[in-house]
Amino acid sequence: QVQVVESGGGLVQPGGSLRLSCAASGSIFSVATMDWYRQAPGKQRQFVAGITRDGSTYYVDSVKGRFTISRDNAKNTGHLQMNSLKPDDTAVYYCTLNPPIGSRYWGQGTQVTVSS
Repeated sequence: QVQVVESGGGLVQPGGSLRLSCAASGSIFSVATMDWYRQAPGKQRQFVAGITRDGSTYYVDSVKGRFTISRDNAKNTGHLQMNSLKPDDTAVYYCTLNPPIGSRYWGQGTQVTVSS
């Protein structure tokens, strides 16, 4: 059974930074693509950033230059560094692991609130 757990969310002022973490149990982390999604109130879940098992990264246009995704396969952990945060970034952020075979695994989400 794979478990995915996010942490690091919270309340931050506009222009501030947060670092989200994603920890996974099981043996699939190193072979899975890790993605971050977010869902704001009343809106559909949105892809934010992803990183392949070999470290290639990709981002939604709205976070390019502000967010950085990374992973440490030896520690089964990943991170989403978020800088220059805006109120529009307010959402529940979800970490997902997408293995080459089988279903995608989702965490429970962590709340990020950007407000003065």
